[in-house]
Amino acid sequence: MLVHGIWNMGAWLQMLAARLRGSGFEPEIFTYASVFGGPDAAVARLRESLARSPCMVVGHSLGGLISLEALRLQPDLPVSRVVCLGSPLHGSVAARAVASRGWTAPALGRSAQLLQSGLPEWNCRAQVGMVAGRIAHGLGRLFAQFDGDSDGTVTVDETRVPGLADHCVVASSHSGLVFSPEAAAQAAHFLHHGRFAHDRLA
Repeated sequence: MLVHGIWNMGAWLQMLAARLRGSGFEPEIFTYASVFGGPDAAVARLRESLARSPCMVVGHSLGGLISLEALRLQPDLPVSRVVCLGSPLHGSVAARAVASRGWTAPALGRSAQLLQSGLPEWNCRAQVGMVAGRIAHGLGRLFAQFDGDSDGTVTVDETRVPGLADHCVVASSHSGLVFSPEAAAQAAHFLHHGRFAHDRLA
């Protein structure tokens, strides 16, 4: 199951889906209203979709947060592994900056709180791997100053929480993670093996 991020649609994930098909998967794309619908509605629908049959999940940015929130609320869902692509699991300083300005806050809609706060440590059954980016090209730089490496929207530190099965950093911007061949290859490797191919990282 592929889950897109905020301000995106299912079409955004078509290239990633094609690459995962080439690695032996049969991806299905989950779409939701990221701004006007918000996480509560998306999590409820995603839980229904994930309950149908055993599967694995790849979520980009907010999509990773929504996927883990679904599993946190219903840990018996038949999901063995999750890959998050640039998800601010520790909370996003860029989202907090956007939310603090009256003229930009509406852009986050009902997803504002989840993006700002992130999730607690991961202690559920599913193995979770994180692919972070380190090419600082993104809209987040217009609203916040980042400490350390970032993908231009989310810092590498914001992608870390206790309990992750593995973590890797690739040469990609935040939006670029869904188009990156390296990110897709690492995601596929984790879904197959429960770990990333650190020896292949540039």
